[in-house]
Amino acid sequence: MTATAPPPPQKKSFDPDDFRMSVGEHLEELRHRILVGLAGFVVCLVPCVLLAKYILSLICRPLVGALQAYNLNPQLFTNETTEAFMCWVQVCLIAAGALAGPWLIFQIWQFVASGLYPYERKAVTKYVPLSITLFLTGMVFVYYIVLPLTMRFFIAFSLSIPLDLPVSAAPPPANVAPAATQPSYIQATAVDPAHPQDYQWWFNTSQLRLKFYFNGAVRNIPFGSDSLMGAHFELSDYLSLVLRLLLTFGLCFQLPLVVMACERIGIVDVPQLKSWRRHVYFGMTILAAAVSPGDVVTATLALLAPLILLYEFGILMAKMGKAKRSRV
Repeated sequence: MTATAPPPPQKKSFDPDDFRMSVGEHLEELRHRILVGLAGFVVCLVPCVLLAKYILSLICRPLVGALQAYNLNPQLFTNETTEAFMCWVQVCLIAAGALAGPWLIFQIWQFVASGLYPYERKAVTKYVPLSITLFLTGMVFVYYIVLPLTMRFFIAFSLSIPLDLPVSAAPPPANVAPAATQPSYIQATAVDPAHPQDYQWWFNTSQLRLKFYFNGAVRNIPFGSDSLMGAHFELSDYLSLVLRLLLTFGLCFQLPLVVMACERIGIVDVPQLKSWRRHVYFGMTILAAAVSPGDVVTATLALLAPLILLYEFGILMAKMGKAKRSRV
């Protein structure tokens, strides 16, 4: 007589009561996650402090490139005593927050996930990597396309306003010596002299800076254009502009997930999304033309193209999700 095999164990259904926590347990879990998250932030802050000056120069590179494109002094200015130091601290904290972002998000998710059902946790974790990828793509798009176009547009606009001074018909003063027959030029060189002498002047053609040597150090002489307005960019204002653009475009690049979510919860369906293409494209065109810097045609297309692709990608995701649900 052969022995019968025992029946396979049945999978236990999910019971929310098995995972319920008291208010005190929730607060203790929140305290633990905050401390662990802050510890990861402090660990990431150490290398950011060491590399903050390089990160700051990297952030300012689009503006420096735009100034060099118009043969202007590529230098930013500070108007307050502590402005440079506070910008350095700001860069340290932002860079550490970006570096520790995945760890902080994971700690937040560990706290929130304890109150979600399995299918809710699965739906969130499925699209978190895509959301992060889209956010980073939007930031890269700002750094390499939007910022250079924006800086060049505003610099070109300020240089386009001429300085119209009244012409004086009065003769020159008698004590002014006549101009020399041969003009005097400042030495132009691609690199700074290896051993300059005191009070020596030169123009660095690679850096577009007018320099002179004094008391054992090289000094820089800022200069501007001959138009009505001169370009004078403050470090704190530029950093604020960069951060606003990075966050704005990072969030705007979440458009595919928004489109898919609207279809998933029943606000719209795929045929409606397709039928609204002309109206959505028209609105995107107006928006891109309103906020696009520089040349209207080039900049508008540069901003409009990713918005259209993101909308179409959202329709594709909604269509694929609907087809998958219909097969279940």
